[in-house]
Amino acid sequence: MSSPPRRPPDARGPRAAPTLHPRNRHTGRYDFARLTRACAALKPFLLRTPAGDASIDFGDAAAVRALNRALLAADYGIAHWDLPDGYLCPPIPGRADYLHGLADLLAETEGGEVPRGPAIRVLDVGVGASCIYPLLGHADYGWRFVGTEVDAPALQAAGAIVQANGLGEAIVLRRQPARERTFAGVVLAGERFDLTICNPPFHASAAEAAAGSRRKWRNLDRAPPRGGARPALNFGGRATELWCPGGELAFVGRMIEESAGFRTQVRWFSSLVAKSEHRAALHRRLRQAGAHDVREVPMAQGSKQSRFIAWTFLDATQQRAWRSR
Repeated sequence: MSSPPRRPPDARGPRAAPTLHPRNRHTGRYDFARLTRACAALKPFLLRTPAGDASIDFGDAAAVRALNRALLAADYGIAHWDLPDGYLCPPIPGRADYLHGLADLLAETEGGEVPRGPAIRVLDVGVGASCIYPLLGHADYGWRFVGTEVDAPALQAAGAIVQANGLGEAIVLRRQPARERTFAGVVLAGERFDLTICNPPFHASAAEAAAGSRRKWRNLDRAPPRGGARPALNFGGRATELWCPGGELAFVGRMIEESAGFRTQVRWFSSLVAKSEHRAALHRRLRQAGAHDVREVPMAQGSKQSRFIAWTFLDATQQRAWRSR
């Protein structure tokens, strides 16, 4: 039995402090003994905190990558995972939370039960070299994914992960030929998706991304490495992953505008939204686009606060009829 769906709070009303979703596999402390048994490559990165607990240096890109490899092996059955240097290394608990929140939206018109299995199809806009959302979503719910990407090397890296783990039937990858598009060019005529997901480039310029990197190093109580035009990141990130003209507001705004043309092919559209100051403008654009229902779901991992926004052009009756068609 699935947990009852979390009803996302109204974006305008009071909200409780968000925590990891109850179905998230990572609600407690990392069990490093178990993780190193699943992935011995993590062991050299272990250290002891002043309190005597096992941990890693989260300012070390190689350590963070090894932790992800161990989490995927121990908790999701992903035996082969690697990431080219410089690409975004995603925080797995937060990425999983996004998927669980979306699963709750589907459950609302499924009698409170999260729908599982290959009948649920998800479009990942900007799948990235890590292929993280398809890996987690297929492992947790058995969903099928189509991942799109404008960056050819990232798509090649994601394809290698899919092939190495024998997931070719569950995860299909497509090249997005136009950087200014999200759905056009990759969603086929008559094709239908229950969900779309997206981790958009948050920053509006390379300079803004570099400033954000310096803030993250300060939060880690570390000086950024010397040399190079941009501070190195413990989580990595290429230009297409970190910034675009206009930043996330412009990117998600274009997605909202384009989604109206695919209103009958998608049950719920969604995107992460990192910056709270963008919420009002995005809700206004959704009203202008004619969205029937809009949800904003707060998320948190440690001290990091985030959210995703989801919208549909279908009413409840149309959503209930969706699966029968």
